[in-house]
Amino acid sequence: VQLQASGGGLVQAGDSLRLSCAASGRTFSRYDMGWFRQAPGKEREFVAAISWSGNTVYTDAVKERFTISRDIAKNTRYLHMNNLKPEDTAVYYCAVSTNRIMSTPLHTQRIYNYWGQGTLVTVSS
Repeated sequence: VQLQASGGGLVQAGDSLRLSCAASGRTFSRYDMGWFRQAPGKEREFVAAISWSGNTVYTDAVKERFTISRDIAKNTRYLHMNNLKPEDTAVYYCAVSTNRIMSTPLHTQRIYNYWGQGTLVTVSS
């Protein structure tokens, strides 16, 4: 599986962006998919995830502002980001888990075994 993240850019606070994560090499309609981000000087952190069954989960910092969605036909997942803040500035990574045990929370990084290359989001104040 290869994951291609795109859609990042430089925006102003309050603007919106849509990140895309396209998969190739394998259909991942029945797999879990997550978005993570890494800000300069910080560790990579969980942002949002959607399970193979469509359940979504978000970190508190992005709830009510970010929405994760999917287009199964296009084998693509999206992260819709609204009301962006300077603290959202980071490299955003998409990742897929093909072997999650159902009891393991979607925000657990170690369950994701395929990762995209990242796309940079910069939010100016």
